[in-house]
Amino acid sequence: MTSKIQRWLTLMLVITIISSFALVGCAAPQDNSSTAQTDITAQSSSQNTSALPKLEGKATVVMTVKGSPITIEVNGNDAPFTAGNFVDLVERGVYDGLVFHRVIREPDPFVVQGGDPQGKEPSFPIERLGSGSFIDPETGNPRYVRLEIKPEGAQEPIYSKVTSQPPVLKHSRGAVAMARSQAPDSASSQFYFALADLDFLDGKYAVFGYVTSGMEVVDQIQQGDRIESAKVTEGAENLQK
Repeated sequence: MTSKIQRWLTLMLVITIISSFALVGCAAPQDNSSTAQTDITAQSSSQNTSALPKLEGKATVVMTVKGSPITIEVNGNDAPFTAGNFVDLVERGVYDGLVFHRVIREPDPFVVQGGDPQGKEPSFPIERLGSGSFIDPETGNPRYVRLEIKPEGAQEPIYSKVTSQPPVLKHSRGAVAMARSQAPDSASSQFYFALADLDFLDGKYAVFGYVTSGMEVVDQIQQGDRIESAKVTEGAENLQK
């Protein structure tokens, strides 16, 4: 029973849950899904990692929701490209005005998810959010980030595959991680806050930071609430583009 609940929660976290609103080439996830290739995998794997933003060190991001700050320590030491992508999007103003479209607290606290760029349009139906990616204005194409997990004791992260090895950055309460579709390398701009310790997600989704203050604000976020602003307050100089 526990494994079935965990599998259901994991699938609820996936960005694409309805094929008609899915990312390019991605089908709706199934309980017995394999690691079949998708167009997303092909596109993201072909991207040169060195061309992506990279955070060398740490940075602090302050996100304001309903007038209250949420402070996030972003860890580029252990998730350099995932963290770099997030900080770059913050600096671009991508998250300003976006909606938290998925909030799961029942039957147990799970996640608060947002970051779909389609949510900047007030008239866009919230029930259709969850399939959007950041479109890089320089290329006109979606930017995808390879799944990046650094196991404990490792010198470098593992890329593009799920691992059972315990990661350095765990899904403890307050973790901030990238949401993605079934394809491991499909993360783009959508992220989530962990509302509880979610160790069964370790090695499957890329954690890149932690809430250091304002977790009480995260606990009050409701579906439809918007990110008023997100700013890099420290460590911007560590971002390499």
